Amino acid sequence: MPDNSSNETFTPNLIKVLKGEVVSPPPIWLMRQAGRYLPEYREVRAKAAGFLDLCYRPDMAAEVTLQPIRRFGFDAAILFADILVVPDALGQKVEFEEGHGPRLEAGTPEELLTRLNPAKANDKLCSIYETVTRIREALPRETALIGFCGAPWTVATYMIAGRGTPDQAPTRLAAYRDPDNFARLIDLLADVSVEYLSGQIAAGAQTVQIFDSWAGVLADTEFQRWVIEPTAKMVARLKERYPEVPIIGFPRGAGMLTERFLQETGVDGVGCDTSVPLTAMRETISSHAAVQGNLDPLLLVAGGHLLESRIREIMAALEGKRHIFNLGHGILPQTPIEHVEKLVKLVQS
Repeated sequence: MPDNSSNETFTPNLIKVLKGEVVSPPPIWLMRQAGRYLPEYREVRAKAAGFLDLCYRPDMAAEVTLQPIRRFGFDAAILFADILVVPDALGQKVEFEEGHGPRLEAGTPEELLTRLNPAKANDKLCSIYETVTRIREALPRETALIGFCGAPWTVATYMIAGRGTPDQAPTRLAAYRDPDNFARLIDLLADVSVEYLSGQIAAGAQTVQIFDSWAGVLADTEFQRWVIEPTAKMVARLKERYPEVPIIGFPRGAGMLTERFLQETGVDGVGCDTSVPLTAMRETISSHAAVQGNLDPLLLVAGGHLLESRIREIMAALEGKRHIFNLGHGILPQTPIEHVEKLVKLVQS
């Protein structure tokens, strides 16, 4: 068991960076670092009744969260769960089909609002808070614990379409055709997500990340309304409750709108996908917040000298900045373990 006796006064490097310090070498963690590329994950996953069962089982979810920490020594653990536990907790039928991804009981914004029951959401989510507590108790004090949720826009895309779609056309159309009810759905998701993140923080999460994986499909005016404004409200409410807990935003695909996102939402760190140039991360974004990400997950799959060269390029470009090393999106299931080991070794040395 790790010595956590002084966790309350010790600040992990990831938290230092989010709060304004420059740390060298930069802290490193990877989105989806607990997942199918690890044999130990697949072993635990095989024992669960289904993917959601794995998310709601504190013993199993805590174990798979800790596995990549034990193997690689990342500077942060991220709670193992899924962004769709929120609609599931609200009463929407959610299933995960092997090889096909999530399937939900689709509906228009108006139909969904009549079906959802926010009063009972916490009944399901409380098991995830227990997972957070177990993880925090098992982590060494130098390893930060990240909680997370899906952003309202991204979660809504699955709720309305019933599945993931390439351009989220069903949800974009719903927002155009019925903006009032769509706004009500977004507000509901924001409210429940604030409570969900608050529960994670109270249970031991030291920072939280808001994943807006489909932010990049929106035009600029819709990006303002459905990405920036709900996120800004969530951040403001969380800061009122937990002013010392930093918040990371990840507006995947935002491109040139990334800087506007971080300035108007008030996040402490921003995740950058592969569309955000290193020059922008260094020269503009890093002057407003901690920067995280950019390494192509496919390059981590490919490995070789190009991977090593890109790692060094990112490190050099962001030297002296508030930098958190990460991928531009989640690690892919076919990623060789030895490539991850090489990445961690290069960054931490």
